[in-house]
Amino acid sequence: MRIDIITVVPGLLEGPFSHSILKRAEDKGIAMVRIHNLRDYAGGKKKQVDDYAFGGGAGMVMMIEPIAKCIQALKSERDYDEVIYMSPDGKTFIQNMANELSLKKNIIILCGHYKGVDERVREKFITREISVGDYVLSGGELAAAIVADAVIRLIPGVLNDETSALTDSFQDGLLAPPVYTRPSEYEGMTVPEVLMSGHQAKIEAWRFEASVRRTKERRPDLLQGDNS
Repeated sequence: MRIDIITVVPGLLEGPFSHSILKRAEDKGIAMVRIHNLRDYAGGKKKQVDDYAFGGGAGMVMMIEPIAKCIQALKSERDYDEVIYMSPDGKTFIQNMANELSLKKNIIILCGHYKGVDERVREKFITREISVGDYVLSGGELAAAIVADAVIRLIPGVLNDETSALTDSFQDGLLAPPVYTRPSEYEGMTVPEVLMSGHQAKIEAWRFEASVRRTKERRPDLLQGDNS
């Protein structure tokens, strides 16, 4: 998989992709993330990428021309399955969406800034709009990093134990059950005996029941709503 991220603040994305699982995925040749500075596609000495909104109002708007040049340059090199725009009014990012995107080959992610992008960008280039929650960030960079991380870790070979991703929270519509490690007793707090029994069927039954119970207590909406 290749993910190309378009941004006006590339420095915000250097850290997340230089460490841990995402770095290991690139080292293995399984996935790569490339950051593109939108100002490299802007004209004039100031490399301007934003301008005032027609009709007035507070805030600046990202211009269509630099974005179009960047996307067109990328598309001239390869085919893309999705061109995603990170936006507060996009569809909320959930695990099922991450699962779907992990099957794609090439993805472009456009990070919004200021008051957003010229609407014609959305009409002409964007295939999917994604939000990471009902709140506003200074830009789409951190949101893009969240999406890339959630997607890349699902690709076979990225995690050392490929079954790990399949047992994460939300994969089956439930929160993950409690987990424990050594020591088995700490200040009077003990590990449930069933987890040390060696009886795998009973362990899995306990984990499922614990997942359902935790989901009912903390995220009952997951049991009631449509998380497709």
